[in-house]
Amino acid sequence: MSTDIPGAASQGTGQSVRSDASRTPLRDFLRTETGSALVLGAAALAALVWANLAPGVYEDTWTTVLSVRAGSGGVGLELREWVNSGLMALFFFVIGLEARREFDMGELRDRRRVALPLVAGLTGMVVPVSIYLAFTAGHGVDQGWGAAMSTDTAFALGTLAILGRRLPQALRASLLTASVVDDFVALGVIAVVHSGSLSWAALLAAVALLLVALLLGRFGVRHVAVHTVLAVGVWGALLRSGVDPVVTGLAFGLITYAYPASRTDLERASGLFRLFREQPTPELERSLRQGLQAAISPNDRLQQLYHPFTSYLIVPVFALANAGVHVTWNGLAQSLTSPITLGILVAFLLGKPLGITLAELLTTWLSRGRLRPQVGWGAVLAGGSAAGVGFTVSLLIATLALDGDDLMQAKVGILASVPLSLALTWAITSLVHALPEPTRGRALLGTAEGIIDLAVPVDPDQDHVRGPRTASVTVVEYGDFECPYCGKAEPVVRQLLAGVGDVRYVWRHLPLNDVHPRAQLAAEASEAAAGQDAFWQMHDVLLAHQGELRPQELLRHAEQLGLDTERFERDLRSPAAAAQVAEDVESADLSGVAGTPTFFVNGRLHRGPYDLAGLTEAVRSARERAAVVSP
Repeated sequence: MSTDIPGAASQGTGQSVRSDASRTPLRDFLRTETGSALVLGAAALAALVWANLAPGVYEDTWTTVLSVRAGSGGVGLELREWVNSGLMALFFFVIGLEARREFDMGELRDRRRVALPLVAGLTGMVVPVSIYLAFTAGHGVDQGWGAAMSTDTAFALGTLAILGRRLPQALRASLLTASVVDDFVALGVIAVVHSGSLSWAALLAAVALLLVALLLGRFGVRHVAVHTVLAVGVWGALLRSGVDPVVTGLAFGLITYAYPASRTDLERASGLFRLFREQPTPELERSLRQGLQAAISPNDRLQQLYHPFTSYLIVPVFALANAGVHVTWNGLAQSLTSPITLGILVAFLLGKPLGITLAELLTTWLSRGRLRPQVGWGAVLAGGSAAGVGFTVSLLIATLALDGDDLMQAKVGILASVPLSLALTWAITSLVHALPEPTRGRALLGTAEGIIDLAVPVDPDQDHVRGPRTASVTVVEYGDFECPYCGKAEPVVRQLLAGVGDVRYVWRHLPLNDVHPRAQLAAEASEAAAGQDAFWQMHDVLLAHQGELRPQELLRHAEQLGLDTERFERDLRSPAAAAQVAEDVESADLSGVAGTPTFFVNGRLHRGPYDLAGLTEAVRSARERAAVVSP
């Protein structure tokens, strides 16, 4: 039934949880990385000031040897090496976690989509390296080619954050995926090219320990303490082997599984909480903790634990330790004409966008359009230019490959890529936005079909629809009549439909029986009212009176709505109402819905707050994309 409704203002961000579906690891990852770009920039500036005001103190500080000993054994490294090879392993661990999550649950769960970011990431490294080698040919500094290959994820995503809505949200996810490929290859270069003489015994010991960790994960042994001990063992064995141990972090991140919270695990956790509430004993407290941990994947838990720490502390400390360049006027003038500086700058500013864009064009052509970017070609080019910023891994490789004036010139090129990449991306984005519609829409959004998260499509003959049935945007809500957050969301939906237009709204039932004992009967009551063409009237009454869902109260609601109460009571007891609710619950499980309210906009899970601004923006983006992809 289609119904026009008046507007009302409200906002909401909470959720009755089977798990928190309004926030996702990818969304948190993007927010943390972009926010940390400012901290990273401040740390790099502080390093430059320190290195130029007190160059001797700066170098003495970071070359101080720090030893950790246990009995007759131990490790002694310079403070800068502890940062670069030790703390940075945690940074790459987080990168590996996100890559694994994208592969298990994100865009790359469609394995066909792996090819495009893989090729783009590789070509986006080969072209810049080729440019660097062309600039430095005959100057004896070819070994610094690795400094020109790797994108800095924090600064790249920070660039996209600064540009905000001028570029599509999907560009951030594709840029992150290509950056993971970038980092993986760059760490391989560090391990193979810039490591010392190999100790095969230590290397085999590291591989054996990594295999043990992989097998333990396969058999469900995911205790953090066990894997931490194994990771430290792998790190130490790689250090002994001559391979830079920073690769340990990425390896352990990639073997850490990600999976959505299952309905069974969440209901079990609810049951354990009820038992603990009745008998708060240490044994039940431990069981409850274990049940909660089992409901959330180790990937999600570890990202939540380490990501802010790495973004806001480790990477800035790395910048402080490595970005310090003592620059004199003569040295700066020499850098401006240095083949190292120019090679790195041109490699990033020209080679990155050229390599990424050509790779995606070629892949799309060879696959005859079966593999294509999830954004338009204008956005691809802007994303390539945003990727043309080197910092973390570039500085890491530069310190391993170069020294003296050569290292200083490389650092100047790497640091200069940060503001210049931002300026170039802004210029490309401005040119794209100067295009006329609908050319601008195609250039930004593209015509590729995205992954549909909603497993069961909307059927107007089966689903409850409010608004024009032929609307270009469909908003589906999985809700629970006893859920307080659904009650808060309902006025937002009303205002959305009243103010945006060209939107149809669908309610599907997801009664969370383990936390809301009256939600099931309330859902069946709305279906009983639907038999008298009064679903939406009952829907509105139930959400407005969430504390009045007992059987006698449901009958009173039906009477106040003017329904035939005898028929309503008969329909309420019939299996048909429960069957409709069960179908909705099954579709929720198939779609991976973890809590209420959960919204889908044109089949895509709405990952964000469901306040008026958030839903309006999601509807606007969906309408623009529908206009582009429709024939």
